[in-house]
Amino acid sequence: MMKMMRGELTKHLSSALSDLKNIKLTKFLQIAIFGFTLIFFTELPVNATIIGGNVTGGAAYLLGGTFEKLTVPLANPYGPPNSVGENNFESLNLLGFDENQNILITSPLVLDVGGSPLPAGTVVASHYVFFDPTSYTTLIGTVDFDSNVLGIIFNTDSLANSDFLAQTGVNYLSPFRRGLELTSGDLVTISGPRQIQFTVTAGNPGDYVRVLTEYSPGGAPVPEPASILLLMTGLAGFGLLRWHSRKQG
Repeated sequence: MMKMMRGELTKHLSSALSDLKNIKLTKFLQIAIFGFTLIFFTELPVNATIIGGNVTGGAAYLLGGTFEKLTVPLANPYGPPNSVGENNFESLNLLGFDENQNILITSPLVLDVGGSPLPAGTVVASHYVFFDPTSYTTLIGTVDFDSNVLGIIFNTDSLANSDFLAQTGVNYLSPFRRGLELTSGDLVTISGPRQIQFTVTAGNPGDYVRVLTEYSPGGAPVPEPASILLLMTGLAGFGLLRWHSRKQG
């Protein structure tokens, strides 16, 4: 009798342990799938780093100029498609677009405004801001970003040295005519933690600056291979979970 009772107890205990293992396995798979999916989808790119701007003064303001955020590829009305730098827009608007986002700087980078040089190891998001009117016109305006401004680059040589941040497929024309003319009163400043002020008199081919901000919450890079591997693992886990559920059913 005692032997039979021990046998029954062992049987029930084994069944309980098996159920506990199944519960733990199911819970583990659910947590793993959730974690892998979260990692993947939080790394999807979203382009929303320049968040606004205004034209507040100068002849451009009096003539109806406003701020306009452009998207890549650029729909410039003049010159080669997807181009900037050589009278490609001829607009009274203050223009800007996002360049490469959340890039690790591997060597010190010279800035013309802000704490220079920017040290290696800094993660930056890059943006291009410019004014390209049909003829000499004054403009005062501001541009707002979704993260703090680290610095501004407007010198021709500095722009060339930072073009590795501009790998968006845009054609940058007249590279040696970019920048600002300080002798004519051009000025760009960091006017707030997440804002710059742009004060220029521009003509041919326009005035151009590059703005670097901190890591942009709205501009995460495209998922790296490791993240894609995590997603694949998560999907495999989802398949295993479904198989496990069918087996238990």
